[in-house]
Amino acid sequence: MIDLVNKNFLITGGSSGLGKATANYLIKEGANVAITGRDVDKLHSVAKGIGAFAIHADVSKTEEVVKTYASFLEKFGRLDGLINNAGIGGHRAELTDLDMEQMRKIFDVNVFGATMMAQHAAEIFKKQQHGEIINIASTAASKGYPTGTAYVASKFALRGMTQCWQQELRRYNVRVVLINPSEVPTAFGQADRKPREDEPNKLHSEDIAHAIVSTLKMDRRGYVPELTVHATNPF
Repeated sequence: MIDLVNKNFLITGGSSGLGKATANYLIKEGANVAITGRDVDKLHSVAKGIGAFAIHADVSKTEEVVKTYASFLEKFGRLDGLINNAGIGGHRAELTDLDMEQMRKIFDVNVFGATMMAQHAAEIFKKQQHGEIINIASTAASKGYPTGTAYVASKFALRGMTQCWQQELRRYNVRVVLINPSEVPTAFGQADRKPREDEPNKLHSEDIAHAIVSTLKMDRRGYVPELTVHATNPF
């Protein structure tokens, strides 16, 4: 089992929900964690509260991805793991009503942003011959639903990219893992970005954080390519 003490992790979209819970979990395991977010006040408040390093950035913007890595490496000197958690949804529409501009915005973050973050991490990991990339997808990465075209397509894309990166990076001792959470009541998809209340029979953010950290702690001789987490009895 891998000891996470003093390992350095970068978590995108870390100021709420799954990202925040994972950052908090890792910090309690002794890791050093930086979180990114677009709401600067919320980002710094959360970072201060859990003991993380705040990097104000939008992962869909190339220059801000570059800035993120420069800030992270200046602070910590080494990267051990990237958790690609930043994601947006919200545009639910039937095929005939799809807005291409809204669909592009979802892809800018969920697909292109995740890719740019992974590109920079991979460059670092290939040189140091180790590293972890955790991509946060969804059960929507394997099954579509009515009005879900934009979001589902972005998560299918992330799943496919993850499989490509796994094949490319294994020879460098880099583990790439896809995590597919079922419904978790968070601020995700909320127009006002206010977190929804936890429900006893639904997954909590801490459950997904536990799943993520468990994959990171597995001995390096093995890895979990994909992990889907469902609530036992959500009905």
